[in-house]
Amino acid sequence: MREAVQYIGWLVGIPLEILVIAALLRGPARRFPLLLLYMVVLFLATTVQIPAYTAYFSGGQLSHTRAFYYWSSAAVLQLLVFGVVVSLIYEATARASRRRPMRAALVAGAIVFAAVSFLIHYDSRVVPGAWMTPWSRDINFVSAIFDLALWALLIASRQKDDRLLMLAAALGIQFTGEAIGQSLRRVSRSLVFSGNVLILLANLACLYIWWQALRAAPARRQRGVTTP
Repeated sequence: MREAVQYIGWLVGIPLEILVIAALLRGPARRFPLLLLYMVVLFLATTVQIPAYTAYFSGGQLSHTRAFYYWSSAAVLQLLVFGVVVSLIYEATARASRRRPMRAALVAGAIVFAAVSFLIHYDSRVVPGAWMTPWSRDINFVSAIFDLALWALLIASRQKDDRLLMLAAALGIQFTGEAIGQSLRRVSRSLVFSGNVLILLANLACLYIWWQALRAAPARRQRGVTTP
């Protein structure tokens, strides 16, 4: 069953990743370059992991273990999705009167938090998963907080940006699904599968919403009036 869910995830996820990248390359990539970078790395990480997982499921061996590929890609992707959230907030503050100090504080705070959390949890004496799990949890937690701040900022803005709202909402779904899924996996071994399925569905939902947001023509609304 676990293998079937993983293969279904690839069959649905890889086409969605390609669709999001294609939608970005049609124009939005200039506005969201870090999102494009995240998607390209996600696609490459997925394709690299397929042989490792396939060999693991069939009992074969590769030069590196499945855990090596998983944690290596997870570290990079966790930082990139954190960067995506920061970049979206950076974009949302384009019209703020004090945007320069606000942006500088945002970027500096994000870098310091990620570095401090890494230094606290990193331990070369144990397997990567032992210190990567709490570090990823910290990054995911602060990413979710930043995403909530972004959502509040966009809702409060007089000029609504539907595309940014959809991108932020998709991230919120992903962060929430991952948080609940990880909690289920820690509660009981019998809930590990359910947690994995929830995390997969949340990630696929995020990709689908991103695709829909990026493929549509951007619309900005001010005082309830929609303009192209």
